[in-house]
Amino acid sequence: MKMNQEFLPGWLVMLAIAIISAFVSGLVVVGGGNPLEPAVIAVILGIALCNWGILPASTAPGIKAFETPLIVGIVLIGAGLDVNTVLSQGGAMLAVILGTMVVGFWGIYFLGKAFGLSRRLSLLLSVGTTICGGSAIAVTAPLIEAKEEETSYAIGTIALWGVVAMLLYPEVFRLVAPGADTVFGLFAGTAVQSTPQAVGAGFIFSEHAGDIATAVKLVRNTFIGPLALVLALWYGCCGRRRCEVEGEEEAAKQVNWTRGLPWFLFGYFVMVALRSYGFFTEVAIGSFTSWGKFLILLGMAGIGLNTRLSAFRGIGGKPLVVGFIGAIVLAAAALGLIHVMGVA
Repeated sequence: MKMNQEFLPGWLVMLAIAIISAFVSGLVVVGGGNPLEPAVIAVILGIALCNWGILPASTAPGIKAFETPLIVGIVLIGAGLDVNTVLSQGGAMLAVILGTMVVGFWGIYFLGKAFGLSRRLSLLLSVGTTICGGSAIAVTAPLIEAKEEETSYAIGTIALWGVVAMLLYPEVFRLVAPGADTVFGLFAGTAVQSTPQAVGAGFIFSEHAGDIATAVKLVRNTFIGPLALVLALWYGCCGRRRCEVEGEEEAAKQVNWTRGLPWFLFGYFVMVALRSYGFFTEVAIGSFTSWGKFLILLGMAGIGLNTRLSAFRGIGGKPLVVGFIGAIVLAAAALGLIHVMGVA
């Protein structure tokens, strides 16, 4: 109970931003749609409040715990996805996911090395961009004995370009491929770095795109466990020796393996299965998805409230440039594979 009370002030700020964003979005209607998406408004308002420095310290715990309502929202919107929608393109979607991850991982790793970044920082940027953002970095960092500043640089870089991608990709896609909900959902799920940002980008484009993006991103997240194991074995066998030769100091840390397991994924796919096998009425489906989308909107406010622009000043130019080019590589790989596999 004490924990809930500690989170309450921050969650109330997120709630206020979500309500204001939904209200402002509803004021502008063009052609039957809302050109001002609530999620975009929520992120921008959150960033503004965070960087104006007007929020009391008591809101910090709840704001930092923004993923809690977001995760609940993701589980609930599982009731809105019919598994047949995904299975109809299952093989092609999996090929796009795996292909994008392979191209993105190695492309970003060698790009980092070309820019003179350390082996560890290059690996962290690769993992964070291709798997699931900060969570993947947090799991991988102790496995490769990354320094604190390397971990911070990687998380900051991925967070920055992830927010940019979440806001930019839906608008660009609307100009070149309006109405391509399934395609954009697959693209967002494979090309946007972290889970909150990928889900947000999908729902900014459309409800159906949001459902697809969420399912695809959660499938992508399942690869963090196997990849972390491979990296741990690689580093234990030869990576440490290479880093020592290159003069990179070791900074051993305790590994928190539980962070690599996306536990909420199981809840999401249980909801998908229950809906697909007819366990939910239409009224229940509507209720679950409505509450889920609203909780995701709270999460978007949380993303904005956690985006402190001053934190990016110390990162330096090279990691930011690698992160930016890496995001483009990931997006290009996703688009190319979607085209090759004929997903529509």
